[in-house]
Amino acid sequence: MCRKMAAPALSGRTGSAGSLGNSGVGPELDFRSAARMEDLNRLIQEFSKHDQREYDDQRALEIHTAKDFIFSMLGMVQKLDQKLPVANEYLLLSGGVREGVVDMDLDELSVYARGTDYDMDFTLLVPALKLHDRNQPVTLDMRHSALGHSWLSLRLFDEGTINKWKDCCTIVDHISGTTNYFFSPTLVADWFYQSISLVLLEVQKKPQRGMPRVEKVERNGTIISVILGVGSSRMLYDIVPVVSFKGWPAVAQSWLMENHFWDGKITEEEVISGFYLVPACSYKGRKENEWRLSFARSEVQLKKCISSSLMQAYQACKAIIIKLLSRPKAISPYHLRSIMLWACDRLPANYLAQDDFSAHFLLGLIDDLQHCLVNKMCPNYFIPQCNMLEHLSDETAMLHARKLSSVRSDPAEHLRTTIEHAKAANRLTVELQWRGSSNNLPSPQSDAGGENQPDDRLAKKLQQLVTENPGKSISVFINPDDVTRPHFRIDDKFF
Repeated sequence: MCRKMAAPALSGRTGSAGSLGNSGVGPELDFRSAARMEDLNRLIQEFSKHDQREYDDQRALEIHTAKDFIFSMLGMVQKLDQKLPVANEYLLLSGGVREGVVDMDLDELSVYARGTDYDMDFTLLVPALKLHDRNQPVTLDMRHSALGHSWLSLRLFDEGTINKWKDCCTIVDHISGTTNYFFSPTLVADWFYQSISLVLLEVQKKPQRGMPRVEKVERNGTIISVILGVGSSRMLYDIVPVVSFKGWPAVAQSWLMENHFWDGKITEEEVISGFYLVPACSYKGRKENEWRLSFARSEVQLKKCISSSLMQAYQACKAIIIKLLSRPKAISPYHLRSIMLWACDRLPANYLAQDDFSAHFLLGLIDDLQHCLVNKMCPNYFIPQCNMLEHLSDETAMLHARKLSSVRSDPAEHLRTTIEHAKAANRLTVELQWRGSSNNLPSPQSDAGGENQPDDRLAKKLQQLVTENPGKSISVFINPDDVTRPHFRIDDKFF
């Protein structure tokens, strides 16, 4: 039953699917728009070229300098009141929260634009609590929550942890006279923002040569957004306090029983190694108590099994819908990511592996998204019984479906517009870099001396990693008592 509900596409869809060959009858056309598939493929390739930035040694070193600054800052936050675990495992994702790398509420986020506000964006999941000694499956308290969400009682933790985090809990007195402390996402975000702000204030009182410029620190709902300037680069970090679990939640146990596109490509142990609770509420839930289940760690693994042509189509489609469906807020890039994962389960692997089928995939994603809107049905990939569009009004759903219909009628024109946006963002970045260099802005290479001088070999290695792993996610292990050594992993490679 879950499988039928989980397939958002029409079983007899026409138009975008095309055929594996055109039987010698001329160029292959999209039935709906009459666009030539080869023209759409060329436009998608052009978008990818402008969307994926090339990093030279200088830029790679600036990325590394900003990352080290963020980790050092979090080490100082831990030392403020010892709330954060001493040895912590962060998940660093390429792309900010606005890019849909995690399922958060976009209506609470400030609008930042690449080129105008930042050059590169990252999401950093920082565990405030860890439950890593539990046997799977993990049972959560979902009695008060919408599907896919949970409250978290500190009864699962020891007395020391409860005393440490009491001030970030809501208190519920039971009829038996016992007191239950529920870990509050809003109170945790309050504490996290105040702690980061305090640490950054102290750091800026004693600036060191080569230290990044803190250009912006903002609280966006339960997310802390930090924009750092390093040399001529500006990096946006969306820092998200989370609860980290090893194992797998009981509510998603039935999903493991189904057949999936990643079967045989990666092991089940890699896919179900852990999950998170992120500070995001359902539309009817209590913001001060409700967390959302996130499978970001699993998604990093699944991404390795998705063909480059499908990923290019996904990135192009995401760029189109972010601009087109921004008002009123209803669809996020995370919805599109879920649709792509369902498509991978539904379609044959040899079809999805076609190098020159990006146009087919783009049109198919648009068709699927429109179908989801018309039916107000977008199942979560890991919890299929959870409909992520259930809250939408009929009016909003149909408004966005009509907007997508206009894209479907002329996909080439919307791709050209998206390409122009990417070009404009790149031009802005280059102009700001030129202004920065002409104003002699400090860079970590030029003004850091002595023991603070970054290791040039590391910069070259990092530049090579970035070039060889475009768009991949980086998992980082850091000990806040020793921030001198980098410990990072790009997918399954350790450095």
